Amino acid sequence: MSAATHTVQHLTRRMAVVVFLAFALAYFFSALIRAITATLSPTLNSEFNLSAQDLGLLAGGYFLGFALTQLPLGRLLDRYGPKKIILAFLSMAVAGCLAFSWADSFTGLLAARVLCGMGVSACLMAPLTGYRRWFDASTLLRTNSWMLMSGSLGMLAATLPVQWLMPIWGWRALFVMLGVMVAVTMLLIYLVVPSWQNAERETVATSGSSEEDHDDGGYGLVWRSAYFWRMAPIGFFSYGGMVAIQTLWAGPWMTQVAGWTAVQAATGLFVINLSMLVTFWLWGLITPRLAKRGIPVERLIAWGLPLSFVAVAALIGLGASVGDAAAIGLAIFCVGSSVVSLAQPAVGMAFPSHLAGRALSAYNLVVFAGIFVMQWGIGLVIDAGRSLGLAQVMAYQVALATFAVCSCLSWVYFLLKKPTQT
Repeated sequence: MSAATHTVQHLTRRMAVVVFLAFALAYFFSALIRAITATLSPTLNSEFNLSAQDLGLLAGGYFLGFALTQLPLGRLLDRYGPKKIILAFLSMAVAGCLAFSWADSFTGLLAARVLCGMGVSACLMAPLTGYRRWFDASTLLRTNSWMLMSGSLGMLAATLPVQWLMPIWGWRALFVMLGVMVAVTMLLIYLVVPSWQNAERETVATSGSSEEDHDDGGYGLVWRSAYFWRMAPIGFFSYGGMVAIQTLWAGPWMTQVAGWTAVQAATGLFVINLSMLVTFWLWGLITPRLAKRGIPVERLIAWGLPLSFVAVAALIGLGASVGDAAAIGLAIFCVGSSVVSLAQPAVGMAFPSHLAGRALSAYNLVVFAGIFVMQWGIGLVIDAGRSLGLAQVMAYQVALATFAVCSCLSWVYFLLKKPTQT
């Protein structure tokens, strides 16, 4: 499907910066809430006596809640716009943070994590839906990468800063403060983000699009897109697996495979997330220039993703002997996988602007379903390996190798699938 030629309502430069910063702050807290379980995993393990699959399910509960909302979210965004929807959803995030701080059982923690995931599920899709109408194509690629950079900054805050605050506040008070900060962010968005209705009326009036006039509000055009399904497997396995490892399993790999202490692992997570922050900043700088030179996103993915395969193969091969290089290997793996993040704005731009919310949310559903499956699945494979008598390090190696095979096969499918946007 080729993009429709809608007239968009471009924001002034100053307004665009203010709106971006407001949305970026929301995504910062979304990523912090997402990644904090990796840093808290030793504490939660000790306090609630969690198994590997319990920990995987707890961290994955966030992504399960996130995935559950994506299809209704896309319709709501296209109909009501980003401002109203993100404010409604963030109210659930505030409730989820408070519920997590009060939980006294694994079930309570899991329910709160699912609620948190549902609450922050609009933090990337809402701004990207707005950007699709407010910005041109090259700016959209840049803002997508810089939104992800703000997310990496949130993940960075979930490492050493959280580790430093733990002895002072404890994890329960940290989640209360997160709820308060999300509420403050809601106020900022309410004050600075423009209303969607005016932009929507102007777009409809100037475009005269018969496609939009006959839009039934469903996902049929998205599900029938060959381009969408070309991008889906790498989103599910490669990008979903990377986020699953970055936000959870990187920590246990450093402590239980490489033999690091909890503080060392938090430092390692800081290095990993800092490398991702720099990577997304660089993607935001170079992708518009590459697009002008005729280098498409698809070629970048084809060339860049194999770097992650090399890194993960090294981690598996080295096992416990990886030692001090564990964080470096995991950082290289995440940086190599980050190229798949470019698929998301590419999918959004492959559809008319009035379908942007649904196209982006549908692809986000694929990604976050992948994160949930990979995050929980790695834990299941680890526990299964241990029950079969494998040593702890070997069980982790088998789990990571299983993910690596899935990721590699999804890349091969991407290469073989006909490169079309129809």
